[in-house]
Amino acid sequence: MDILSLIPQFGGLLYTIAAFVVALSVIVAVHEYGHYIVGRWSGIHAEVFSIGFGPVLWSRVDKRGTKWQIALLPFGGYVKFLGDANAASGKDEDAMAEIQQQSPEELRRTMHGAPLWARAATVAAGPAFNFVMSILVFGLIFWSQGVSREPLTVGTLNPLPGAIQGLENGDEIIAVGGVATPDGDNDVTWSDFTEALPVEPVLDYTVIRDGQTLDVQAPWLFPPLIQQVAPRSAAMDIELQAGDVITAVDGDPIFAFAQLKDKVEGSNGRALLLNVWRDGADLEFALVPRRTDEPQPDGGFVTHWRIGIVGGMMLEPATEPAGVWDSFAGGVTQTIRIIEGSLSGMWHMITGAISTCNISGPIGIAETSGAMASQGAQNFIFFIAVLSTAVGLLNLFPIPALDGGHLVFYAYEAVARKPPSDRALRVLMAVGITLILSLMVFALSNDLFC
Repeated sequence: MDILSLIPQFGGLLYTIAAFVVALSVIVAVHEYGHYIVGRWSGIHAEVFSIGFGPVLWSRVDKRGTKWQIALLPFGGYVKFLGDANAASGKDEDAMAEIQQQSPEELRRTMHGAPLWARAATVAAGPAFNFVMSILVFGLIFWSQGVSREPLTVGTLNPLPGAIQGLENGDEIIAVGGVATPDGDNDVTWSDFTEALPVEPVLDYTVIRDGQTLDVQAPWLFPPLIQQVAPRSAAMDIELQAGDVITAVDGDPIFAFAQLKDKVEGSNGRALLLNVWRDGADLEFALVPRRTDEPQPDGGFVTHWRIGIVGGMMLEPATEPAGVWDSFAGGVTQTIRIIEGSLSGMWHMITGAISTCNISGPIGIAETSGAMASQGAQNFIFFIAVLSTAVGLLNLFPIPALDGGHLVFYAYEAVARKPPSDRALRVLMAVGITLILSLMVFALSNDLFC
C-alpha cells in the first residue's frame, strides 16, 4: 500500500472532525449558556460551566464564583448548579446534606432550593436558546442574501457550455418565451411562470436594457446546472461540484434540469452515466441514484430516486436589501419548518412509512459537517442552525435525563404539590439513560450499515 496515497484521506478526516467539533461546540455552548444565564437571572448559582467532558484543558473562575472550563472530550457539555445532583461530582449526597443545613438564603441559590418556576425556566432555557440561535442565524442569512428584484434582473450569468447568451448583467427580464415574469405590477406567480414556460434549448427573452426594450436569445432558464451538492449523497460520493453542468445522461443530451430529474426518477436505481461540463472540460461520471424520503407541504413523505443535487437558474438574480422584520419572520418560518419536518419524519418512521435510515448518528453528522464546511462558510453556518434546532427539539422530548424529562417532573410537582420520590426518580432516570443510549447505538448502526 502507498502510504502517501492516504495523506489526502487523512487530511479529509481531520477536516471532517474539526468541522464536527466546531459545529457541536457552538451548539452546546449556546444550549448550556441558556441554562446558565436564565439560572443566574433566577437566582440560582452556577458552580461550573463546561464545554466538553473529561480532563480539563483550560479553566478560569469569574467574579461570581463560576468556573468556566473547556474539557478534552468535545461531545457535549454541562452546567453544574449549586446542589445539582446530576452533575458529575461524586460527592452529591454529601453536598446535598451540607446545603440542606444552610440558611434559607443560601438554599435559595441552589437548584433544588429554588422555586419551581425558577427551576423550570432554567431547564427550558437550553432548548429555547437553541431555537433563538436558529432563528437569528436564518434571519441574518436571509437579510444578507436580500430578496430578488422584480422584475427578474440579471445579477451575474453562470457559465454554460456552448450557449447562445444574449443577456447582459443588469438586464430587466419582463418576459421569457412570451411568458411575463412575476412583477409587483402583475398577478403572475413564480409557479404560474415556470409552468407556462416553453421547454426549448434557446428562448426569446424580452428585456429592458438602458431604458430600451429588446428581444434577445438565451438558454433555457433552468439548465442542469448544479448549484449545491447534498452531503452523503451519490453526487458527493463521485465528487460532483457546484458549477458543474450535466450535458447528457446515458448518452442522451439534455438541456433542462427537469430532464435530468426525469432520467433519475425513471432509473429505478439503475446506474447512470453522466456527461459533465466543468470549467471548459468534458468529464464522465457513473453513479447510482438512491431512494430518498422527501417531506411534503402537507406533512407527509414521498419516496423518490435522487442523486443529491440542487439546481439553479442560468443566472444569479440581482437582489435588493431585505427588511429586518421580513428576515426575522423568515428565520421563524424556517425554524418551524425544520421542527415540523423532524416531528413528521419521526412519526412516519415509527409507523413504517419511511425508512429508519433517515436517523443519522455521530458519524453521519460529522460527515455532513465536513461536507457543508467544504461548500463555504454560509452553508456551514446554515447547517449549524439546522442542527441547533434539532438539538433543541430532541432535548424537549419527555425522556428522563433530557430537559423535557425534567420539565415533566416539574409539571408533576406543580400538580401534586410535591416532587416525585427519590426512588421513582432513580428508576425513571435509569430508563431514560437506557433509551438515550439505545437511540445512540441505533443511530450509529445506521451510519455504518444504511
